[in-house]
Amino acid sequence: MLVCCYTVSRCVAADGADGAAVTACGCFSEFRLAVVQLQVRSVKADNLSRARRLVKEAAGQGSAVVLLPECFNSPYGSSFFSKYAEEIPGESTQMLSEAAREHKVYVVGGSIPEEDGGKLYNSCTVFGPDGGMILKHRKIHLFDINVPGKICFQESETLSPGNTYCKVGVGICYDMRFAELAQIYSRKGCQLLVYPGAFNMTTGPAHWELLQRARALDNQVFVATASPARDESASYVAWGHSTVVSPWGEVISKAGPEEAIIYADIDLQYLSDIRQQIPITVQRREDLYTVTCAQDGSS
Repeated sequence: MLVCCYTVSRCVAADGADGAAVTACGCFSEFRLAVVQLQVRSVKADNLSRARRLVKEAAGQGSAVVLLPECFNSPYGSSFFSKYAEEIPGESTQMLSEAAREHKVYVVGGSIPEEDGGKLYNSCTVFGPDGGMILKHRKIHLFDINVPGKICFQESETLSPGNTYCKVGVGICYDMRFAELAQIYSRKGCQLLVYPGAFNMTTGPAHWELLQRARALDNQVFVATASPARDESASYVAWGHSTVVSPWGEVISKAGPEEAIIYADIDLQYLSDIRQQIPITVQRREDLYTVTCAQDGSS
């Protein structure tokens, strides 16, 4: 499990990779983020091919980091997870690795259903410009909800939760509702939180943007979300509207419901200015309240 917090620069990365890289040295204060809102269909090979093409397109527009949506290789739903599940490494992560290396970008691989030891997880992998896997994050908070008359969905019927967090600020979908996780990331130095997610037609219009703006404003970080594109014929209809929010709580880039790539220039100097103007990071009353995290050493 990766335990470093990163900023984007174009110096030589800690792993020796050249080009646009996520490193700790902070030589550059601005980089371009691409959020891919992918139209996910029933044929995995087609999903992977289209995702690869869109990563190439995003890299061609100067992006240093490309974010894919939750379950980008599979329709979203408990009935699909076991059918589309893979071990890591596997077919989907091999594509992510190759795309990252070929285009010299960081790829945050949304998530895929992962099979490991007879259990299924909703897992996000991140690859660097050299094609190496930097981290794997398993969705911590499973999406179990019941809104009478509107939607009932139980991820826990088929998925198991992860039990660790990573300091690069990766969460998956329902994880975004838990403010404590974002607070931990922020206090560990994260400047960008990414949430591949698939909110639905009930929770999407009500909470999708609101939660992103809340996490960004409360923690003075950039927040980016990547949703699958909307498919009205699917058994689970995603809201879409992938979004990037500034640390001021403003929406700076937003997609509609259809397949698209959106871009945002992440200006770390702007973030620093906001933290100086409203210095909540140094005004916290740690004598009265705190957020703590206990690690058991597992990964």
